[in-house]
Amino acid sequence: MQSPSMQEHTIYQAHPNMGHSLKSARDHLHHVCRQHVNRYVRVETLDGDVFEGIIVHCDKGILYLKIPSKSGRRSFSQNVYNDVILPLVLYELLVITLMLL
Repeated sequence: MQSPSMQEHTIYQAHPNMGHSLKSARDHLHHVCRQHVNRYVRVETLDGDVFEGIIVHCDKGILYLKIPSKSGRRSFSQNVYNDVILPLVLYELLVITLMLL
């Protein structure tokens, strides 16, 4: 909530076409990812980060990638696994490669 004495000053506004382009790219990636749930993939982000794992879910612009533990061992408790679910923003993804095992 804004105080009556405060003024607003926009410091960034996206180009008018950018919103449509981002939504289109997000919707396309969402469709692709939903078709490949439970598949092992390699994902590369715009920043050059690379992750390998299994697509477990895709919803509201987020890809959820299960990164299997390298050791295959469990944590201190038998009920806790070392696998990590990594949320990735769809519009930051550059490449998704299906890994055939």
